Amino acid sequence: MLIGEVARRSGVSTRMLRHYDSLGLVRPTGRTVGGYREYSPADIRRIFHVEGLRSLGLSLRQIGQALDDPDFTPSALVGDLIRKTGERLNREQELLDRLRTVDAAGPSGWQDVLRIVELLHGLGSPYAARRQQTILGPVEGVPPPAELLAAAVLAESDPNVAGSLRWALARAEGDAVAGLAPGLRSGDADIRRRATRALAELPGATEVLTAALGDRDPTVRRYAALALGARGVAAAVPELVRTVVDGPSDVEAAELLGSLAGDAVWADRIMAALAAEFAAHPGDPEVRIRLTQALAEMPGTLALDLLRELAHDDEQAVALLASALVRAVEERSAADPRSRPTGEQT
Repeated sequence: MLIGEVARRSGVSTRMLRHYDSLGLVRPTGRTVGGYREYSPADIRRIFHVEGLRSLGLSLRQIGQALDDPDFTPSALVGDLIRKTGERLNREQELLDRLRTVDAAGPSGWQDVLRIVELLHGLGSPYAARRQQTILGPVEGVPPPAELLAAAVLAESDPNVAGSLRWALARAEGDAVAGLAPGLRSGDADIRRRATRALAELPGATEVLTAALGDRDPTVRRYAALALGARGVAAAVPELVRTVVDGPSDVEAAELLGSLAGDAVWADRIMAALAAEFAAHPGDPEVRIRLTQALAEMPGTLALDLLRELAHDDEQAVALLASALVRAVEERSAADPRSRPTGEQT
């Protein structure tokens, strides 16, 4: 079969077939009387083999080695191709993300595009000081878009830079909540924690923070509960009680529980939850002390009966603390009889 017919049937151009011939990759085994290349069925099969290996990303040199070396084993080469292809895809994904960020910023001209690219380079710097400088001293005329800052928050491991990013994100234009929400679905607990801490500073994040109360990571749940408790969301109560039990942030959690207990609808439930934790930890003085300290935050005389019981606790430190709190609550009540939870009967 002559080269033109081979090109039509194989889809490989005559120019490429001549190139294969010059490299010794696919040489026609015959010549016509007139000296034209003539390909045998075996030659055509080799052309298809070459094209098949090219489709996997092999170079022509690698293809020649694979086809001509009887001892060639593909595993190492294929593994290398997988690695390089993955790296290329990551680069392409980064480029796509960068282009989407530029597009979302709505640049009015190429100068705006260049400023946004400068922001991207600064936030992507391997040096924390450079990233910090980019956040605190944004490029003139181009405030960082929320989507860009949200992506940076999810990736940032330096605590100082992360704090600056959260500060900037809370003031940025755009849908910051939507930018952070995918972080809550990450399989990496650190990313979910970063997302939750940033969402805690955004006013429109109550719904996603409530969903985060069901996260399998206790730190994510704690961040969400503290943020929701500060917003007066009663769904955070169980996790706030758990935070008092487990710590850290038990003092902050206790203060939030005291604030929520100002509503008579939740006062009894909060007290019942705290009492249940005392019953669940009879031999753990550290937990019982944290729980007793939390009772000090309860409004009015709400915790007085339980404190009186604890004044006779087997754990001396708990008994002493409870006794002191009983006196404090009684004095507070005597000085201000109105200091009771909303709806408490006299």
